[in-house]
Amino acid sequence: MQWNYFIWFAFSAAVCWTIASILAYKSHHYRKSIILTVTGLIIFSMFIAGMWVSLERPPLRTMGETRLWYSFFLPVAGLLTFIRWKHKWILSCSTLLSVVFICINVFNPEIHHKTLMPALQSPWFAPHVMIYMFAYAALGAAAINAMYLLARKNKTEKETSGMALCDNLAYIGTACITIGMLLGAIWAKEAWGHYWSWDPKETWAAATWVAYLFYIHFRLHSPAKRKTALWILIFSFTILQICWFGVNYLPSAQGNSIHIYG
Repeated sequence: MQWNYFIWFAFSAAVCWTIASILAYKSHHYRKSIILTVTGLIIFSMFIAGMWVSLERPPLRTMGETRLWYSFFLPVAGLLTFIRWKHKWILSCSTLLSVVFICINVFNPEIHHKTLMPALQSPWFAPHVMIYMFAYAALGAAAINAMYLLARKNKTEKETSGMALCDNLAYIGTACITIGMLLGAIWAKEAWGHYWSWDPKETWAAATWVAYLFYIHFRLHSPAKRKTALWILIFSFTILQICWFGVNYLPSAQGNSIHIYG
């Protein structure tokens, strides 16, 4: 599979997701929206699988390659949320955000050669990154929902269900981050001889984890302060973005981070 085929797979998947998100607003097309979303996911996953075979390694090394997984997992998170909680707009938001990352990859793919440095040849590497990408997708959906609730002027019963959605997505995302950190620690022990080194990436990963734990703690002890909780959720997602790719541009990471694989 060559990278120049990406646009065709991505476009086909995006069309399926877009139609599905439109049909989601019509209750009698509920099943069709699910089928179309799954179809788009299958198309997109075919490209990822093709890249995996072509590169002879998991396509998880570069930012461009992790964006592939993020673009894939966003509709997955949107679909699971739609099926479980019946929020019609979530498919639209997850599709829109996925398309944004697809467009970034079209114009700045950052796909590199087949070779993996020894540290990335660990069997813990792929599950560690994949579970983090799913966590980022779930927490991205939570952040979108938080922005939606803050923008609403009319406070109705939907706000209560919206807050429950934020909470559930935060629980799922935080649980996945926790598992991802544990897998990363095992990987680090195998690759570098220690579980944790307070590398800039690890420091921001810990900050992200603490931020979402704080949100969960705040919701449990101050359930009436919804607006504050929503801002905490958005702030936590901002920290997550720094952890994911912002840390690569920080002076502390240049030449010092073991997570910079350039």
